[in-house]
Amino acid sequence: MEILEILGYFGALLIGVVLGLIGGGGSILTVPVLVYLMALNPVTATAYSLFVVGSSSLVGALRNIPKKLIDFRTAIVFAIPAFITVYLTRRYVVPAIPSEIFTVGEFTITNNIAIMVFFAIIMIIAAFSMIREKKDSPVEETKVTYNYPLIVIEGVVVGLLTGIVGAGGGFLIIPALVILAKLPMKKAVATSLLIIAVKSLIGFIGDVETMEIDWPFLLIFTAISIVGIWLGIYLNNFIDGKKLKKSFGWFVLVMGIYILFKELL
Repeated sequence: MEILEILGYFGALLIGVVLGLIGGGGSILTVPVLVYLMALNPVTATAYSLFVVGSSSLVGALRNIPKKLIDFRTAIVFAIPAFITVYLTRRYVVPAIPSEIFTVGEFTITNNIAIMVFFAIIMIIAAFSMIREKKDSPVEETKVTYNYPLIVIEGVVVGLLTGIVGAGGGFLIIPALVILAKLPMKKAVATSLLIIAVKSLIGFIGDVETMEIDWPFLLIFTAISIVGIWLGIYLNNFIDGKKLKKSFGWFVLVMGIYILFKELL
């Protein structure tokens, strides 16, 4: 086993630990780990990422069900347009992206470069959402209301984003649940995990129909990530997740800028 491969499996563990510690954000590392350490091409990496992210989020969602933190009605309203879009994106849009998109002088933008550049931009946006200080709003039980047209539009946007880059999109889903469905923050975070699990795993079905999956590798990588979640949950007793989230945001920002320069220069 090569050093990069060992680092890749360590990356799988780190993805889970971050998810367990701060409740999100770790999945944004999945694609870079699979591309740069496991030497997968970006299209395959985004597909595998959907399975890893979906499985990890499902573990988190199952933990929240006994605590009654998941608003199932909101999850259904949001998830349906999201999973339909992510499935169609993986089944039809991603396979239709030409291998060479356009050429500027002697530099050719391939589909692999385009996916990684787009992913780097998403990483930078996600990083700013983690770095930005958020004032804790007072916990109050408000009646859940639904702005159906906006929820459907948001679901479609998140589904398209997830389908292209293979990330969970929690940094988009959680604010949408708070603003559009008036969910308290804790419920929004827990409900977003269920939405991410459903749309990611259904989106992955679109890939199963169009590409060959290395199941032994994918299951081992996912299992290590899930072990990492439990380790992260345990470490949560000793580490302040909020402080860590900001530091992790800076790390993601640096990674995003690195990927952008690496792919374009």
